Amino acid sequence: MTYDIAVTLFVLGLVVGTMVWMRSGPEYILLGGLTLLLVLGIIKPDDALHGFSSSGVVTLAALFVVAEGIRQTGAILFVGQLLGQPKSLRAAQSRIMIPSAVMSMFLNNTPVVAMMIPVVGDWARKLRMSVSHLYLPLSYVTILGGMCTLIGTSTTIVLADQLYVVTKYSMPMFEIGIVGLPAMIAGLVYLLAFSKRLLPERKPAFTRLDDPREYTVEMMVAAGSPLVNKTIEEAGLRHLPGMYLMEIDRKGHILAAVGPSEVLQADDRLVFVGIVESIVDLQRFPGLTLAGDQAFKLDSPRSERCLIEAVVSGSCPYVRMTIRDARFRSNYNAVVIAVARDGKRVNKKIGDIEMQPGDTLLLEAHPSFADIQRNSRDFFLVSRIEDSSPLRDEKVWIARTLLCGMLIVVAVQWMTILKASMLTACAMIVTGCCRGSEAKRSIDWGVLILIGAGVGIGQALFVSGTGEWIGEGVKSIAAGRPLVALALIYALTMVLTNLITAKAAAVLVLHVALGTAAALGVSHMPFVIAVMMSAAASFATPIGYQTNLMVYGPGGYRYSDFMRLGGPLSIIVWIVTMIVAPIAWPF
Repeated sequence: MTYDIAVTLFVLGLVVGTMVWMRSGPEYILLGGLTLLLVLGIIKPDDALHGFSSSGVVTLAALFVVAEGIRQTGAILFVGQLLGQPKSLRAAQSRIMIPSAVMSMFLNNTPVVAMMIPVVGDWARKLRMSVSHLYLPLSYVTILGGMCTLIGTSTTIVLADQLYVVTKYSMPMFEIGIVGLPAMIAGLVYLLAFSKRLLPERKPAFTRLDDPREYTVEMMVAAGSPLVNKTIEEAGLRHLPGMYLMEIDRKGHILAAVGPSEVLQADDRLVFVGIVESIVDLQRFPGLTLAGDQAFKLDSPRSERCLIEAVVSGSCPYVRMTIRDARFRSNYNAVVIAVARDGKRVNKKIGDIEMQPGDTLLLEAHPSFADIQRNSRDFFLVSRIEDSSPLRDEKVWIARTLLCGMLIVVAVQWMTILKASMLTACAMIVTGCCRGSEAKRSIDWGVLILIGAGVGIGQALFVSGTGEWIGEGVKSIAAGRPLVALALIYALTMVLTNLITAKAAAVLVLHVALGTAAALGVSHMPFVIAVMMSAAASFATPIGYQTNLMVYGPGGYRYSDFMRLGGPLSIIVWIVTMIVAPIAWPF
């Protein structure tokens, strides 16, 4: 063992140990390890910084922007309307799992989960089902679906990029699907068969909503809306969590006690009663627009506005004046959508409501309203409601076209993933599917730092000879048998994935896998595929992959739930990989 190998192993052990025991941000720990290797002279600056400029990192950043354009336009919200009314938990799980798995093949699985969590949460409340039985399977199936293409998960993007750097082999988009597709099918069968038994109900199926404030709000069915000529049931407006449809104003004729078979018409004014979270959902409901005429007179475009709650103070100059007489829109550049008094709705037309101290106004305004009025004497409290900006549904066809175009040009190999994702990301911004500020916020910079630093440490394993040295050790343990060595590499990646996150494990073990193949004198491809599959298959702990962390809190899960349901799933994917990889990519 040389000095360089000894130092590299020491730093690697320090990094892994720190990530396991301290639970600090993995990106900072990897960056610290890379800095230590650089200072100690194990790696040169160009090699240390190579990961931050790699095409895999840039591709992932571009895909974050593409996903934000999809989210801002609501391009996949139709999925929630297609879920329907299943009669059993297994049927409900299948309706979530299959479309989520398919979507994660063509979109990075992290934004897919981010977009599906509120859809599934609302749907579960309507069905009176516990989200504990839905969120973790949702995370798992998006991971399984992401294994079927190179762009489904950031882990495979980074590994494919590193494979090209080392071997100059450009992996086609669907090649990993040779093993990923059977693994996904086996995983789906397992989850549908056993998740109900293995996952306890950590959160009750239905609880009283914590927010006591009720509002009455009017929404209009726009001309040309997809809701026109649909019944209330078909439109998905019957079972809204925390909200109900009180009446329909159809050209001055009031339809009370609206039944599920009532057919919607253009320009119908729908009067809803409910809590603010459900009003946010209405704001983002395709085909519905705010009915208040004053909203169209605000200075800023509607896509740049958000919902804000403001509590009227006793020193407000317009107290005991009606909202119409106070000329609220002109004075505050904001529109009052609804008013709650003592936690209860004020059932009057908005313009006729007299403002009283303590009234909570639900406003539509530019986000700057909260900053301007926060210290104003006119309001006791001003708070912005997160993620309440209306969808840019007029851009939805653009977003879908751009996404489909990106997938087609990559699938037929007209462009590399890097070029296609960058071009699509730029097009999302130029066409207004998402703004530049939103695109910047959508990028998970922590993930990019983690990947860049991890690639640098992986490069240190290569230049110091550590990967080859460990490969010789694996060869001796496997007694020269490639299949045994393949199983050991998979097991090593699987353990590290669930301890130090998928991307960190992937970039660290890749060079060990390449060194093992070189030591055995066999093809490196089955070993690379094993690392890709094992690093992506992060099921046994919540910290292994970000989608697991995203559902950890909302689902009310415990650490043991991941091991109970995800442990066997990890073994299933391991077995499928051990069977398929040596056949598809012979040693």
